[in-house]
Amino acid sequence: MQSERKDFPSADGQNLSARLDAPDGPVTAYALFAHCFTCTKDVFAASRIAQGLAQQGIAVLRFDFTGLGASEGEFANTNFSSNVQDLVAAANFMRETMQAPRLIIGHSLGGAAVLAAAAEIAELKAVVTIGAPSDPSHVTKLFGAQLDAINANGEASVQLAGRAFTIKRQFLLDAAEQNVDEKTAHLQRALMVMHSPQDRTVDISNALHIFTAAKHPKTFVSLDDADHLLTRKEDAQWVAQIIGAWCARYVQ
Repeated sequence: MQSERKDFPSADGQNLSARLDAPDGPVTAYALFAHCFTCTKDVFAASRIAQGLAQQGIAVLRFDFTGLGASEGEFANTNFSSNVQDLVAAANFMRETMQAPRLIIGHSLGGAAVLAAAAEIAELKAVVTIGAPSDPSHVTKLFGAQLDAINANGEASVQLAGRAFTIKRQFLLDAAEQNVDEKTAHLQRALMVMHSPQDRTVDISNALHIFTAAKHPKTFVSLDDADHLLTRKEDAQWVAQIIGAWCARYVQ
């Protein structure tokens, strides 16, 4: 397997940092991966799933959303809509420099983002969500007591996974305006919804909501006792194996 750093411009001209994990042999398809909220492209789930797919012949581009990891920009100025725009920019970069993605994978809020972005990437044949919320507004539950402060003051510092992030009111407003159900209903691509019944961050009822909204072909995979972030190596590797086997009939 080969792993190579890539950089590409966002829709706003910010430099976004990416990594391409590719097989040593022929590439059967290209995939795009969207990481979880406030994570980076190097979070265990993203790196392990990308590497697992590369071992199956699928090249995967994973990148840091604007304002996160090694990408430029201010996280405080981003929102769900800007994440979708970053995904489209990544797909455009792939189309121009290698091959457009035929598979797109999103973890947690990244899963909702790939559902919203799919219609803008014509070459896509298959979509995978992992532990995804059915509504982007779900993420506001993580802000806890600071939610009132964000609404009252326009912004507030929120502790997420041990780090402080500035969240602005515009983030809340943008999330509330999204209609992912409609995007899911008109996806017109094969969809696989993966979710753990033990997920304590995003309840499995979200998976049922996404699955019900989608038209066929669609598949649901239970992740058994995996946690939301797929922190156990064997869970992420198993997810990669399932995705690789499932998408073969659609993308290769």
